[in-house]
Amino acid sequence: MRDPIIKRVVDKIEGRSAVGFKKYGVTLKDDVPDLKTWVSHIQEELMDAVNYLEKLQYEMEEADDNK
Repeated sequence: MRDPIIKRVVDKIEGRSAVGFKKYGVTLKDDVPDLKTWVSHIQEELMDAVNYLEKLQYEMEEADDNK
């Protein structure tokens, strides 16, 4: 792979896939929950992402205040 950043992303995706398969025993392709479940999963993941971003902003503000 030419781009090491993309390689890192691909490696992480493969790792997440392995974790998901170990946990649920099915690939994403073969997972067939209803639409409401998929929407709920996406919403939960996005809320987690916003929380992580907020934590990073807080840490950067704290670092700036301590300069």
